[in-house]
Amino acid sequence: MAAGNIVRSGIANLAFTCGVLATWAQAQIIATEAHSAKVAVVTDGLEFPWGLAFLPDGRMLVTERVGRLRIVEASGALREQPVRGVPEVDADDQGGLLDIALHPQFRDNRLLYLSYSALGEGGRGTEVLRARLGEGALENVELIFRLEPKSQPAAHYGSRLAFDAGGFLYITLGDRKAAARAQALDDHAGKIIRLHDDGRAPADNPFGNPAKHGIFTLGHRNVQGAALHPVSGRIWIAEHGEDANDRLIVLAKGGNYGWPHGGTGGGSIAPSIHAWTPTIAPSGLTFYAGEKFPGWKGNAFLGSLKDRMLVRLQIEGDRVVREEHLLKGMLGRIRDVRSGPDGFLYLLVDDRNGKLVRLEPAGR
Repeated sequence: MAAGNIVRSGIANLAFTCGVLATWAQAQIIATEAHSAKVAVVTDGLEFPWGLAFLPDGRMLVTERVGRLRIVEASGALREQPVRGVPEVDADDQGGLLDIALHPQFRDNRLLYLSYSALGEGGRGTEVLRARLGEGALENVELIFRLEPKSQPAAHYGSRLAFDAGGFLYITLGDRKAAARAQALDDHAGKIIRLHDDGRAPADNPFGNPAKHGIFTLGHRNVQGAALHPVSGRIWIAEHGEDANDRLIVLAKGGNYGWPHGGTGGGSIAPSIHAWTPTIAPSGLTFYAGEKFPGWKGNAFLGSLKDRMLVRLQIEGDRVVREEHLLKGMLGRIRDVRSGPDGFLYLLVDDRNGKLVRLEPAGR
């Protein structure tokens, strides 16, 4: 090739490369109704990440559905060795190591909670453990909840964990692909469980004997989003519908939310406050509580697995007054959403090479 052609070819390649970089850089800045935000990858290399928790020292804990608990350093580096002491999980289809929550007094007691699917008599089911986080390992691991009865389908585990303002632990449980179970009080499936931090059922739970241990509400299909509202102190949930009616719900003590048919045996049907038809497959739910994005303060954010987007909901009281769709098709299936203590918004992208992503301000 002649020298002039080599030069022209080099210039063309440089221009192409610069064009790709410019397009990529532009793709990482999103304009929203209230803010422009930069989409920054904190770390990748996570295998089907599911749940996220922030440690007081700036590190983060991420669950991988395949059965690993990973540490992300404050710098964003993914620690190579997983946390030791996580029990064997049934990582099949939708099952595996699922959510994580820190005890409200974690700074003092170092206690954390993990939900996961496990094999046992009758098949599979959601279990929850409590453990102390030591140096790279879980210590004093104890099982505090087991769904009963177990069954065979490897799906609809629910499995979000959330603490309320009174320190009670909520566990969301799917119907295990058997819709009628959601209305049966002698069955944990399709329920939300409320427990003391050690697994005991509170005396003021709405269903006593012979209802299964800890039942707080019933009539749920598969709840994969749960968060504490920062003002009201109530638990909100996001639930998968079947082929219609994904729902956002403010939990009411003893509520029957009607799945699969309006429900009998659990009282009147409790309403949802927002719904999606067609479905969006909601997963992960948080209320933004930071200062980096003042126009988002108090808004709810949730992931959409089906539409591969982030949903912003402007809330007034117990009403959704505006909905905005962000990042559609940009990242993939958004499995979890968390408002970080640093004021940024964090997302987990559910993939074999999954990512932890952070939204940062990029001007107004």
